[in-house]
Order: sequence, then C-alpha cells, then structure tokens
Amino acid sequence: MLNATNIDATATNTITWLATGHWSIVVPVYQRQYRWDIGSCERLLVDVRAAADSPASHMHFIGSILSSLSGDAGSGAGAELVLIDGQQRLTTLMLLISALHHTVRPTDPELADELLQVLVSPADGRRTKLRPHSAWAEVFEDVVLDRTPAQGAHRESRFDDNYAFFRSQISVEEAPRIWRGLQKLEHVAITLGVGANAQQIFESLNSTGEPLRDHELIHNYILMGLSHTEQRQIEEQYWIPIERNTGDSIAAFWRQYLVMVTGREVSVAGGRGVYDTFRQVFPRIEAAQLRAYAHEWRSYSEVYRTLMNPEEAPDSELSRQLHFAKTFGSSMYPLIMRDYADLLDGALARESFISRIENVQSLALRRAVVGLSNDRLVARLCRARDSGAQALERAFERVTPSDARVRVALKYSPLPYPAYVLGRLADLHTTNGLGIEHIVPAAPADSWSGDGVRTWAELSDDEQNSHRALADTIGNLTLLEDELALSALDKSYAAKRRLYARSTVTLTAALDAVPAWNTTAIAARSTALVERFIEVWRRPGELAIDDDGLTPILDAVRRRGWPAGWEREFAYVEYRGEHWEVPDIKYLFNRVFKRLWADSRDAVISYNARRGGPVYEARSWNGQWDQLDDSHHLYMGWDSSYMLTAVQGVLDEAGIAAEVFLKYSYIGDAMR
Repeated sequence: MLNATNIDATATNTITWLATGHWSIVVPVYQRQYRWDIGSCERLLVDVRAAADSPASHMHFIGSILSSLSGDAGSGAGAELVLIDGQQRLTTLMLLISALHHTVRPTDPELADELLQVLVSPADGRRTKLRPHSAWAEVFEDVVLDRTPAQGAHRESRFDDNYAFFRSQISVEEAPRIWRGLQKLEHVAITLGVGANAQQIFESLNSTGEPLRDHELIHNYILMGLSHTEQRQIEEQYWIPIERNTGDSIAAFWRQYLVMVTGREVSVAGGRGVYDTFRQVFPRIEAAQLRAYAHEWRSYSEVYRTLMNPEEAPDSELSRQLHFAKTFGSSMYPLIMRDYADLLDGALARESFISRIENVQSLALRRAVVGLSNDRLVARLCRARDSGAQALERAFERVTPSDARVRVALKYSPLPYPAYVLGRLADLHTTNGLGIEHIVPAAPADSWSGDGVRTWAELSDDEQNSHRALADTIGNLTLLEDELALSALDKSYAAKRRLYARSTVTLTAALDAVPAWNTTAIAARSTALVERFIEVWRRPGELAIDDDGLTPILDAVRRRGWPAGWEREFAYVEYRGEHWEVPDIKYLFNRVFKRLWADSRDAVISYNARRGGPVYEARSWNGQWDQLDDSHHLYMGWDSSYMLTAVQGVLDEAGIAAEVFLKYSYIGDAMR
C-alpha cells in the first residue's frame, strides 16, 4: 500500500501553531489583495467570544490553511511557509491579536509577551510572522507593530480600518475573555511537499460542489448542537412542516420572516445574507428555547402557505383580498404575515385586517401607476406597525402617491396590472375566461375604422400617433370573454361594438352606447374610470406629503466601495425637515455625530458604550480622526458599511431615525 508523501495534514491549535512555528508565513505575489471588511471582522469577533464562553472542551474550527515550504529555505529558523489558501483569515486573525496586544501592553506585560510571540518573526523580531507581499508588507507591519507614521503622512488601508475596529471593541477588562477564545481556535494545517500540485489541491478545497443555500445553513445551525434524538424530534415536528408549508419558496419565507422580525431589509447579495441575519437575530439558541422559537417559525410558515394559496383562507372575502394582494408579488408579505397571524389569534379585527390589505393594494398599485418602485418599502412599514396603528397609517400616507399624480398618470401612461384593475372596477370575483381587449388595437390594420367613415390608413400621422399613445391607457382597455375576443380580432369598432354588447362585464357592455371610438372617446372613458379608480384604491389619510423616492436612513443600502470617478452617492439628505447637502456616507457620518454630540449627547454616549465606538477620549491608534470637543475624538477610518451602521444606530438611539431620509443621486440609485 502506498503512503501519501507530498501532503502533510495536521489538526492543530491555531495559536500554538502560530506561536511555536520556526518559520515566517509569506503571501505570494499571485494572491489577491486583502479584502475582509468590518462586517467580516465583526463575525470573527463574535465567534471568538462564543468560543470563550463555551465549555472548556468545546473548540472552534476555522477551516484549513494550505501552505508549502519555500524551495529556497530550510525547515529551521528562517524557514518560510508560502501561503496558498487562508490569507484572509490569517491576516484578520493577526490584526485581532495585534489589537489585543496593544490593549494589554500597558497593564499585563506577561500576556503581551505571549501575544508578541504569535506576531513577530522568530528570525527577526522587527518583522511580522505573517508577511504580505511587498506592495502591502510595510503598511501591514506598521499597523501590527504599532509604528507611528512619519509626521504629516496620511494613510488609508483595510489593515488600518480592521485593526481600528478590533482596537475599538477590545477593552482591558475583556482582554482575558478574548485571549481565552483565541486559544480555542483550531484549524487543519496542510503543508505540501515538493511534488504536490498546489493549484489542484487549492481547487479541490474550494470547489467542493454546490455551496449550501441560506435555508440549508439555517437548518444546520438550528440542529447542529442537539443530540441525535433531539435533532430527529425538531426535524419531524417543526422543520419538515416548515418545508411542506413553504415548498420551493422556503428561502423567500426565511428572508421575509426576518424582515418582519427585524424591521430591516435583508440583503441576499453574496449568498449568505439571510443566514447571517438569522444568526444575528438568534445568536445562541439553547435547547430549552428552541421549541418555542420553532413553534413560532412553523406557525408563520402556515400563514405563509395561506398567502401563497389564498383559496385556503377561512372565508371567501379573506380569500378574495389575499388573491388581490398576491397580484403584486410577495414583497409585502412581511407586513401581511404579521397581520394575518394577529387576525388568527384574535389580536386584530377582521375589518382592520381587510383595511390593511386594501392599503397595501393602494400603495403598490398607485406607485406602479406613477412609475415608482415598490422595492424596499415593506421594512419601513413593519417598523411603523410596531409603533402602533396610527404610525402605520402615517407611513402608508407618506409613500402612497397623491390623487393628482395618479389622475395624470392614468390618463397618459400604460395601465399596470390591467386584468386586476379592470376586474375590480367591474366588481368581478374572478377574471378567469376573460382577456384584455384593446378597443383601438395596439397595431391597427389599414382598414380598421373607429367611426365607420375614415380608415386607419386615412388618418394623418399625428392622428395615428395620438391613438397609439393612448392604446395601453385605462380608457382604451376593457375585459372581454375569450370566445368573443376571437370574433373581435382585427375587427373595426362598429363590429366590435356589437360583440361588446353581448359581454357580461358591465364595463365592456357599456361601450355599446358609444357610437364612435377615437381619442375624444378614450379621454372621456379615462376620466370616468379614473374617478372610480380613485374611489376603489383610496389614499389613506390627509397628509400632503408625497414621498417621491426618499429612502429612510434605516433602509439605506450598504456597499463595500464606490466606482472611481463617481463622487456623489446622495443628492441630498432630509434631516428632520432640514435639507443637507452631503455627498456620501463619510460626510453624513461626520455631520450626524457632530450634530447629535451637540443636540443629544446622551444618545451618542449610550450608543458608543454599547458598540465600543466611534467616539474616544484619546487618539489611541494611527488613522483618520476628527475632534468633537477638547477631550473627545471621532474616528473617521471605518469602511462605508460600518459608517452606515453607526449612523443608523446612533439615530435610532436618539429616537429620530424615522425622521431622516436619503435622496440618492442618479448614479447612487443605479448602483444600489
């Protein structure tokens, strides 16, 4: 039997491996640049803290680290390990250890010495044990070894940002806990011999089949720490019913459930946004809590099944309203799920539920009519609902377009969801067997005539263009039975008029009373139908505000970067009725913290204490700073995503987040 001779794989304690290795770890030049952002650092710190708080026998596995011995160095002091896979994790880990070292250095020299053994090269104490390639090595070593930059030098790097985050989060009091967690990290160290194919092994480690999807990660996360018996019970009693209730929409169910719970949008970018949010909402699920949570998840999955299949509702009117709401897709399900669950529990009256569903329809339809997106609305409505019925109605008012805008758009713009709109205007319970009929055809034949006198070919270009412009508007559309529609195909108005008279749809049968069909007739019918539209899809409340494209600060989109050359992310910011000209999140971050430092200092101090920043009494590390007063400084070196999180958090702490809105610039809106 042959033995593996070119690969050595060993499960090892990560800190011991770093501290006792007689080599330096070199990042080769072909490796990508260091990319982990503060969000990734935050997850690592959460894992370290969880490991510290777990039983002594529980370790935390961080994956595999693949390297090879450099061909021009031996295995003793001065040897080099060339890092093939694991750069991002190891670099971030070294920044965390460096921040811990600098935190404890003044108060615990013994621990500081232990940490220094992890950080510095055994061959040269002035070099770090991990060495990025030459383009970034000096900056990394300056950060890790706490070297002061030259007077007046200005430096921006991901190393600085992530180190500053760790430094801000680790207090002297928590240092022993962080060190305890770090010592419980484990990995598989894979070292390749001269004959090993590094690229093939790297591809094998990173291409292990289809990656787990969000709901699969949630499933594993829920069950992983349970005994086999407990896993089987939870699976059979809760998870399998959830899967049956949601079917192929299980991933959408979890995302919309989390929007409902958090009142925040849940990103699906990057493939793990739903799972990461789930872990934030349920950071530790003890066995004793799990059944209560699972009961709630199963109950909401039953609600979700009814929303997807409205015919399962307990009475015909509820079924009808849920069918209507389904016209606009599932984007409003987080709001409807909570309301429907309350209806079933008796916490919401049936009339109130139907009124809410009508408001949802009015909101979605009116915005579609005037050309506004319905994306990213539901989270703000969920937040408003949590503040009470009046707050929810005000939220609907603010984002539902006015009657005046709707009147203009309906007369001159294509009608969205025409079967739904015309069906409700005709008070039909179903539009099955009915199709959309263009009274003036979308593409009339030359022989088509609206008055029996002049044919389409005899109309001037302007007259033809006027008809075409109105072809898809509410005044020129009606519903017609499928069998009648076949007979009406390509017919002139006089022939179609006799067919319309036979229709059971009142809106269509009424056309028999119109002797000729032209732009004047279309305009007259539009005027009548628009007024009925305004009555059916009412705008709640009396607010004059018509919120056109403003995004609540709590729904702003996180981003990792911005394309070079585009300087302006926001057109403006509406801060409690004030108009602020701030181009991007960095300027907004600075202005909000300075304003709240003056107006609501207690809120800043409270947020700062809970999050470990971004306000400090001393400039304790190198980087970008601004001054709030003689003894307080604002750190400005965070990445854009963390800055947005801080702005949202401190405004929420001050109780005014609902009064701050962003207007994205044209390119900012396109890049969202």
